[in-house]
Amino acid sequence: MSDVSSSSVASRSNTQRGDHSAPNSSGQGDASAGAGPQDRPRAVGRPARPRAGEIRDFLEQEIVTGERRPGERLDESAVAARFGVSRTPVREAINQLVSAGLVDQIPNRGAFVRGMGLAELVEMFEVMAELEGMAGRLAARRIGEGERKRLREAMAACAEAAESSDTDAYYYENERFHQAIYDSCGNAFLAAEARRLHIRLKAYRRLQLRVPQRMRQSLAEHQRIVAMIEAGDGEGAEAELKSHISVQGERFADLVASLKAPLPRG
Repeated sequence: MSDVSSSSVASRSNTQRGDHSAPNSSGQGDASAGAGPQDRPRAVGRPARPRAGEIRDFLEQEIVTGERRPGERLDESAVAARFGVSRTPVREAINQLVSAGLVDQIPNRGAFVRGMGLAELVEMFEVMAELEGMAGRLAARRIGEGERKRLREAMAACAEAAESSDTDAYYYENERFHQAIYDSCGNAFLAAEARRLHIRLKAYRRLQLRVPQRMRQSLAEHQRIVAMIEAGDGEGAEAELKSHISVQGERFADLVASLKAPLPRG
């Protein structure tokens, strides 16, 4: 999907040998040479080994930044050895990537990285903006008190994550925020379609948040969206959500630049 720098090619070579470190939750690599995720200290309360969701996050970032090229096979055994886990969470992580459209599962051959053109990606963002806008417009008319409370709680959680400057934590609170809007729109079919496309674009939306200042901008946009929904301003909520999702102008340039950059390491 994008050109790969010489440093990215070197990283891919390490990936194929199974000896390079994965990024942590903030997108930074381990500073100790050869250290895998299983060798690094973890926060209190976190599991001793990466869960399927964490493995998926690492792999999807390698895919969208070009470290894993279209057509490259995902070797379950190599990935399991890299993360110090059994093949079960690896298989689950790969299945999630298949559902997200980033990987193709070919019977009797295995899982392979799926190529996605920039035009296809932009088209998906265009549709996502329309779906989100419609959900916001309906939510402004139909939101109930319980849903209003959940939306406020999601907004507060986004603000807390932004204060900690943790882009991945913010992304997952951001997911809850958008789910709260879907749950408030009163249209189950629209909510299901929006969720499906949200999953397809997850990796790219996470990548966007690593652009300097984007997380703070996103939080300000969330605040305006909530204000419009709570005021019952359907047209205003729709416009704010469309703008929030769209990848035009500088955001488009930032996204393209992110897709061409290797993951930061150490």
